[in-house]
Amino acid sequence: MTAPIAIRRLNATDADFNRYLDHLLSWESVSDDGVNQRVLEIIADVRSRGDAALVDLTRRFDALDVASMADLILPRERLELALQRITPAQREALEIAAERVRSYHEKQRQDSWSYTEADGTVLGQKVTPLDRAGLYVPGGKASYPSSVLMNAIPAKVAGVLEVVMVVPTPRGEINEIVLAAAAIAGVDRVFTIGGAQAVAALAYGTESVPPVDKIVGPGNIYVATAKRHVFGKVGIDMIAGPSEILVVCDGQTDPDWIAMDLFSQAEHDEDAQSILVSPDAEFLDRVAASIERLLPTLEREAIARTSLAGRGALIQVSDMQQAMEVANRIAPEHLELSVADPQQWLPYVRHAGAIFMGRYTAEALGDYCAGPNHVLPTSGTARFSSPLGVYDFQKRSSIIHCSAEGASVLGRTASVLARGESLTAHARSAEYRIKG
Repeated sequence: MTAPIAIRRLNATDADFNRYLDHLLSWESVSDDGVNQRVLEIIADVRSRGDAALVDLTRRFDALDVASMADLILPRERLELALQRITPAQREALEIAAERVRSYHEKQRQDSWSYTEADGTVLGQKVTPLDRAGLYVPGGKASYPSSVLMNAIPAKVAGVLEVVMVVPTPRGEINEIVLAAAAIAGVDRVFTIGGAQAVAALAYGTESVPPVDKIVGPGNIYVATAKRHVFGKVGIDMIAGPSEILVVCDGQTDPDWIAMDLFSQAEHDEDAQSILVSPDAEFLDRVAASIERLLPTLEREAIARTSLAGRGALIQVSDMQQAMEVANRIAPEHLELSVADPQQWLPYVRHAGAIFMGRYTAEALGDYCAGPNHVLPTSGTARFSSPLGVYDFQKRSSIIHCSAEGASVLGRTASVLARGESLTAHARSAEYRIKG
């Protein structure tokens, strides 16, 4: 007989609630000294030996008998072949999702702008796409074609000239739907390498792998640690923590729906976090019963069970106002407002990666095909960061074009401020342009 699930029950009105919540939310993406040292050694090896290091490390970590770097390069024709190998239903789903993701992200694209002041001085901003972006995709059986779409399409919409994808193929396992997604998303080059060595290759370049300007995409602790170390040489999207969902419910949604929404994140991995907040204590009981009944039906039951027992919670609040306060305190990756009038409560949301409005909007729709990006801030970082988007693949340069009159007027102000900072070369440079 299956043991009952021990999911926490908390009450936001308890005096020690904040302490319990802090403990529940705590999660640190910290590499131990052993992982950190191995990653540093791998990065140094790739920087020193280039392609030769990639071949050796792929043999070692991915159990692949490769003779040279040529064996780790997938031509565009191989991506097109994957499109033929997947089922018609899979291809249609990828194409529908890709079109929706592209349509949404096209609305994020920023254009250059400028304005002219009365004296003829022109001020503005020039928006320029990155030259090259690197996309890391986890490989093997646990592959995510949706991540290919979500990372590559915004880069292409931004106008990035070249998108380079790295995907490991451990023991020769190639996921055809991932390659098909790359073809649909317009990925330009693909290398079958992974781990810290792939991150190092993207950051510093080798004889075959071109250096990129930014690295995006999820990976394991070695990938995350390598991204930390190469940041500064290249940009990175974020260091992502475990998946999270916070459901705020008024007690009127089908409890089976809510239970499955919680499972949708809990099944990701044992550290994922699923939390339900409601002012209705009886409803929390009904959801708990649904969890007990439905959990054994999951293919990934063991993972979900560990996640819910370790980091899940059912939280009772006094009213919906307090529910929103708790939601902002958590700053979740995914926030479901499973209530009668979600628009009423939207103004109260200050911190969330993505907001799913109403009873019918399952978080899973956002993962795959709604349109907005599923690469979202985790571990409370929604307090200061945003979903991946077109803006992550564009740079902004300031434009200043002074007229003679404008240079003279501004020069007087600059002179005073520069001399106040004892930077006389600054002051004199500006003063040369002042009219007598």
